[in-house]
Amino acid sequence: MSVLIFTENWDGKFKKLSFELVSYGAKVAEMLGTSAVAVSIGNVADDELTKLGKYGAKKIIKLEDELFNIFDNKSYSAAIAEIAQKEEAQVIIIANNNMGKAIAPRISVKLKAAIGSCVSKLPLSTEPFVVYKKVYSGNAFAHVELKTDVKIITLAQNSFDLIESSNEATIEQASVDVNESMVQTKIKDVDKQTGKLLLTDAEIVVAGGRGMKSPDNWTPIFELAELLGGATACSRPVSDEGWRPHEEHTGQTGKIIAPNLYIAIGISGATQHLAGVSSSKCIVAINNDKDAPIFEAAQYGIVGDAAKVLPKLVDAVKEVKSK
Repeated sequence: MSVLIFTENWDGKFKKLSFELVSYGAKVAEMLGTSAVAVSIGNVADDELTKLGKYGAKKIIKLEDELFNIFDNKSYSAAIAEIAQKEEAQVIIIANNNMGKAIAPRISVKLKAAIGSCVSKLPLSTEPFVVYKKVYSGNAFAHVELKTDVKIITLAQNSFDLIESSNEATIEQASVDVNESMVQTKIKDVDKQTGKLLLTDAEIVVAGGRGMKSPDNWTPIFELAELLGGATACSRPVSDEGWRPHEEHTGQTGKIIAPNLYIAIGISGATQHLAGVSSSKCIVAINNDKDAPIFEAAQYGIVGDAAKVLPKLVDAVKEVKSK
């Protein structure tokens, strides 16, 4: 018996998300009295794989077949399901990101496993197996019982702290019954963004809304994000107006993010927007409307004109950093 954790890699390297998944999976395994097994698909060096052991994985299974150089929902889900059966996995843990949302339902069908999606805490109990998740755009929570023999959990990003240990994991090479006919995805072109922090990776995000009044007023937002080592984002109306690129749009129809700090400037906080940022650990809002919905979600708020408040905030950060 085991808890199986699928760890995504980016060009052969793991990010914080993968270590978060393993930390979470190791704790779930501890609750069940079993061990955590990490699965890596793709070309990842052994010295990188051993990092997973530092977060609680007892065994690391690597799958390096060339068929998996391209992410394909069908082949990846078939491989993970087969490994889960070989490892007698009671629980399968996957990130609640684009890849996780693509493969979790397929694995669920193959293994007849219930899914607890976008879970943000450890299971409340194991008998029965009950998980905690936010619902209604973060305005409420639900306790969901998973009744099948095998359970699948997709973990909300940045919802669980990293837990390092002195554990050393063994690494095993895997082989699965997947052939070329199952890989139906073809990549025609690759255009990688360079020299800029990806919004989904950023621990600090500074976002602007229509309250900024003009794209010409964005300079202080760039400056604040740079000072804090964060990324910039925007609300949907801003991207629709063409003030900022659509890749910066956060919300239900844009990027779903969960940074440690989200600074919303001139954003009213419509339900659709909050659905994409409600998992942020701390939200700071600046808006001239004291009744704006964003203040209900924010831990800290400033009622005032962004054009006046933002430059003072930038100056304050500069002063702190200069000390």
